[in-house]
Amino acid sequence: MWLTGRLIPDFKTIANFCKDNGKAIRRVCRQFIVLCRQLNLFTQALVAIDGSKFKAVNNRDKNFTAAKMKRRLEQVNGVSSAI
Repeated sequence: MWLTGRLIPDFKTIANFCKDNGKAIRRVCRQFIVLCRQLNLFTQALVAIDGSKFKAVNNRDKNFTAAKMKRRLEQVNGVSSAI
């Protein structure tokens, strides 16, 4: 932030930078991977990344706090014992 004087590039500027400098970015990434291998920073662990996207819903009826859960469990237990 200091270096750019708090300038904030918009999405188009970032997209154009990636488009115009794609080969250089790939070379830097490749060099970084080679460096990591030389420093033995990679292990044999397997990592899988899922690209799924889910819509976030945080309305009053769909989110639960510890207090809400306690009240709900008390309601459920109270109803089931009355039957």
